[in-house]
Amino acid sequence: MSTAPVNPASVSSSTSASDAETLRRGRILSSKLYFDVPLTKVPIIYSSSYDIAFLGMEKLHPFDSSKWGRICRFLILDGALEKNHIVEPLEASKDDLLVVHSESYLNSLKSSLNVAVIIEVPPVALLPNCLVQRKVLYPFRKQVGGTILAAKLAKERGWAINVGGGFHHCSAGKGGGFCAYADISLCIHYAFIRLNISRVMIIDLDAHQGNGHEMDFSNDGRVYILDMYNPGIYPSDFEARRYIDQKVEVVSGTTTNEYLTKLDEALKVAGRMFDPELVVYNAGTDILDGDPLGRLKISPEGVTSRDEKVFRFAREKKIPLIMLTSGGYMKSSAKVIADSIVNLSRKCLIDTGSSHSRVKSNTNNM
Repeated sequence: MSTAPVNPASVSSSTSASDAETLRRGRILSSKLYFDVPLTKVPIIYSSSYDIAFLGMEKLHPFDSSKWGRICRFLILDGALEKNHIVEPLEASKDDLLVVHSESYLNSLKSSLNVAVIIEVPPVALLPNCLVQRKVLYPFRKQVGGTILAAKLAKERGWAINVGGGFHHCSAGKGGGFCAYADISLCIHYAFIRLNISRVMIIDLDAHQGNGHEMDFSNDGRVYILDMYNPGIYPSDFEARRYIDQKVEVVSGTTTNEYLTKLDEALKVAGRMFDPELVVYNAGTDILDGDPLGRLKISPEGVTSRDEKVFRFAREKKIPLIMLTSGGYMKSSAKVIADSIVNLSRKCLIDTGSSHSRVKSNTNNM
């Protein structure tokens, strides 16, 4: 009886893949990014370190890099959130980032020129890299820590909001579009190992295609991607589009009613096609009417309705959900996001421990 010869290259490849997976698992299990959060805190994650300010250069990009802090200030002023109830995440370390990113990609961020290209602010190329690390990449790494922690909190509490993150243009080996780290991919890999989850749905409703996570999970049946995006704007990544499980294209000029009708149908289809154990909701507000990059015409009330629909989808199916704020290029975005979170609280889709939640809850009990 003859046996087929063994290909040494395939054995070597299989061994190296196994070694890489063992290394990844070890890094995840030894990470400090998952920590116990007292019940006195609500699953809303933010740090003042999220906000980016460096010599006014941040104003050279249309993204509002103080958006994250302004969202929390609006929530606190509105009485929807108490400052001491907010969860502060840890910074993602190099070992944490290596769970998804290659050593060579992380080393490339030691070049200010490379970072300038990724965040689309050319003068950053002229700054010493130590300053770029402190003023740009450190805030991003804190937000990555927030996204990763959000999955743990969502599993425990049913939902979590990272008032940041959603860097959906970054993949394991390439950054771009103001996204230097692949927080969504990292979050999911941590959930696979630490939360014993094996099915994740990404609902990406930022106006831009989420090409980073699409490339990272291109051949991974554990992840189902619903991406509703404007095909006529950045990044026009046609290769990554091949890996979208459910593609919903909304062209420039799409109005609120048309958008919400498409979303209703998309969520029905997604619910039939896949049964997730975790939903990662990328809730970019660059769909707003007037956003210079998104080019859609969705009203602030439409954004509130959109978020409510996604939270109801997860609630009805009893699926833990994390929300990331992602893109949004107008100063009005922060207030729109805060108003939407207040609405979720009033509708009892989240409990922020605020007067909004209590009033609604008491009404329901009368």
